[in-house]
Amino acid sequence: MKIILAAPRGFCAGVNMAIQSLDLTLQKFGAPVYVYHEIVHNQYVVNEFKGKGAVFVDTIDEIPVGSTVLFSAHGVSPEIRNAAKKMNLHAFDATCPLVTKVHLEAIKYAREEYTILLIGHDGHDEVIGTMGEAPEAIILVEDEDAVERLEIPQETKLAYLTQTTLSVDDANRIITKLRERFPKIESPPKDDICYATQNRQEAVRKLSDGADAVIVLGSQNSSNSQRLKELGAEDGKTAYLIDGPEDLDLKQFTADQTVLISAGASAPESVVQSTITYLLDHFGGEVDERSIRDESVRFPLPKALRTVDQS
Repeated sequence: MKIILAAPRGFCAGVNMAIQSLDLTLQKFGAPVYVYHEIVHNQYVVNEFKGKGAVFVDTIDEIPVGSTVLFSAHGVSPEIRNAAKKMNLHAFDATCPLVTKVHLEAIKYAREEYTILLIGHDGHDEVIGTMGEAPEAIILVEDEDAVERLEIPQETKLAYLTQTTLSVDDANRIITKLRERFPKIESPPKDDICYATQNRQEAVRKLSDGADAVIVLGSQNSSNSQRLKELGAEDGKTAYLIDGPEDLDLKQFTADQTVLISAGASAPESVVQSTITYLLDHFGGEVDERSIRDESVRFPLPKALRTVDQS
C-alpha cells in the first residue's frame, strides 16, 4: 500500500493552546477541573483528560460553587461568563483567539446596529457562543437555501460572519448568494475561517487526486474533520472519518491501493501514526509525506494561566 500523508494536518495553534491550558490547570489546581463543553472535539483527547481528572459538563449549573472551570477552545457566551462569576468559579478561558475575533466582530456590528448573518452549523458550540454575544442581532444561516428564505428589508444594515471551521467552498457559495441578494452587505476585512482549517482543506483537495481512498482522523462531532471527509469524497473517492485504527474495516482496502491520510485540527498525531502502523502491518508498503504549506502559528496561554505558569 502507498500512503500519502498530508501536511499540514492535526493540531492547530488554538487546540495546542487549549490542551496546554487544561494540562497546566490540572497541574496547578489538581482534580477535578471542570471544563465547559469538550476542550476540543476529539474523543481521544477528551478521554485522556478524563483520566487525569477533568470533568466535562454541558451546563454551567453542573459545576459546584467555587470550583475551577476552564472554558473550551470553542468559546462561550457572556451569559455563561456571568453565571460563572455569580457561582464564584475560578474560571480560565481557553477560547481560540480566532474565535474571539469573531465574537468581537459580532459585538462591533451589533453596536453599530447591523443585522448579522452568521454562517454556521446550528447547535455547534462555537456558533452558540458567538450568537450569545448579540442574540437580538444575529440570524443563523446554514446553507444557500436559508439565504433564499431570508426576509430582510433591503434598507437593513447587514453584515456577515462565519464559523471558523467551515468548508471554505461551502462558505463561499453562501457568501456569493448573500451578496447577490444583498449587494451592500458588509464583512470583516479578514476571513473568519481559520488558517488551519483552510490549510488542511487545501492539502486534502490537492493531494486526493492521486489517491484511491481518503482517511481523515477526527471525531464525528468535529466540524472541520467532517469537512475534510466531504472534500475527500467530492471527486468520487471513498472517504472515511475515524477516531483511530480500531474504526477501520480492513476488508475495505487492498494492498495495491493509494490512501491519503489527513487529520482534523483537534486530532492527535499519535492516532495518525497508529493508523499508519496498523495499515502497514496488514498491507505493507510505504509512506510519502507531502506538505503543501508550512505552519508556524503559535498562540500564548491565557493571561491568567501565564501568571500561574510562572508561580
